[in-house]
Amino acid sequence: MKTRLSMILGAAFLVACIGEFQSVQVSDVEITEVAVADLPESVASLIAETRADFQPLEIEKKVREGRTYFDIEGEVGDGSELEFDVLMTDTGPEIVEIQRDLEFDEIPQEVRDLALQTADGAEPARIIESVQTDGSIIYEFFEEGQPSDPAYEIRLDGGMPVLLDERWIH
Repeated sequence: MKTRLSMILGAAFLVACIGEFQSVQVSDVEITEVAVADLPESVASLIAETRADFQPLEIEKKVREGRTYFDIEGEVGDGSELEFDVLMTDTGPEIVEIQRDLEFDEIPQEVRDLALQTADGAEPARIIESVQTDGSIIYEFFEEGQPSDPAYEIRLDGGMPVLLDERWIH
């Protein structure tokens, strides 16, 4: 009964918060939903220069460890989904990652092999490919029931996959 009451009160609190608050604190990250029309022009222009056929659909402003990011999710001309992670710097916005979800069979074989070795043969529930500005790619692997943080990450640079021992900064 106590657990059920806690769940009901928790759900009621969440419902009450929707529409009342624009900003939510998740662990050490402050997340604010941003309307597409309110995306700073400098960020919109930078994305348009990079991918002219990109149509933003959802935007979150995230403040983490003193850094401010805009995560802009949307679609490109062929209907596929992309996310641009843009870091706000003293010199203006900078795209730090371009992300998309992939299926396990869509990632390079050498990355799949290391992923299977890392997870004792288990395939991940979700994979995010994050193309970095230096040309390397970070593959984020999520386990079932763990949607917030990747269980592990593999960096592919110059064809060599490396299991990261700490979370990638962006």
